[in-house]
Formats: sequence, C-alpha cells, structure tokens
Amino acid sequence: MTFARSETFRSIGHILAADVLPALYRAQKLPLRISCLGVASYDASDAANSFDRMIPLGECPSPEEAMRSAALRLSSGDICAGPDSFPHFIPRIMLIQDRDQRLALAGEIRAGVILWQQPVASDAEARRIVTEASRLRGMAFKTPAPTDARALRYRAAVLEARLVDPFWRETSADLLRLPQAA
Repeated sequence: MTFARSETFRSIGHILAADVLPALYRAQKLPLRISCLGVASYDASDAANSFDRMIPLGECPSPEEAMRSAALRLSSGDICAGPDSFPHFIPRIMLIQDRDQRLALAGEIRAGVILWQQPVASDAEARRIVTEASRLRGMAFKTPAPTDARALRYRAAVLEARLVDPFWRETSADLLRLPQAA
C-alpha cells in the first residue's frame, strides 16, 4: 500500500534549505545602514566652498524598513540634523548598505523624492555601467570648473547606484517591481 505525498506538507530538509538557511544567511548581513550622499556647505551663497559629504542616517532590520525610513527622513527634512550638522546640505543619493558595507539598494534624490535605481540584471550590464561611470569620472577630473566636475561625478554615482551586490540583487529587484495590472 502506497500513500500519495500530500502537497500541504514539506520535508524538514526542504524547509531548512528553502526557508531557514537563507534567512540565517540574510540575518548575518543585517542590520542595513542608511546613508545620504550630498553637497554640504557652511554658506549657501558660495558653491565653490561646498564639498561632498556622506551623512549616516541609521540602521534598519530589513530592506523594506530601510526604504521607508530613508523616505521618511528625506520628506521630513531630517537628513542633516544634529550637533555636527551642516547649515546647508543638499541630499543627492540615498544608500542602503549591509553590515559588510555592500550596496543593497540606492536611489537618486530629485525634488524631495528618492528614485530607487533598478539593480543590474547581469555581470555584463555591470561592466557597461562601470565603464561609463569611469568615463564620466575621467571627464570630471579634467574639467576645470568645480560645479561641472561635481555634476559629472554625481552622474557617475547615479549610474553606480545600480551596482547592487549580487547577494541583494533579487531582493532589491523584487522590492522595486511595480504591481502588475490584473
């Protein structure tokens, strides 16, 4: 007499391989750190004395919470608030990194909104982005005007925002997928 295996029950090995081990591996990469890259200055009238600055914003236990926290901090204007803050800070790029400082997700900031960048889909696409970003940084190095050089560096940084660590690519892509119309 043979019994048909029920589809409602999974073997312990399958549960371990599909659910428990990936969750444990992911937990090793947490918490996720949120940072904002932008232009800081002590005097808003002088663009020549401004400089690039990375501002740490905190930690979150999941990519979803990190995205929400980053958006909330940006919308409330709570990016550069604190005793060591700069009087004038223009946020440009939001970064979410794991414990090992590997990029989990990044987005360009425009008009007070984070435009999260879709991670690269392949290594070939990553190589194309690295090549283009290197070209832009080379142009920035040769540009005599500081504001033009900064603009080229930020264009390169926005491209590099798609260079999500392979461990986080699928998770990030899933988070950024638009709901499908039924």
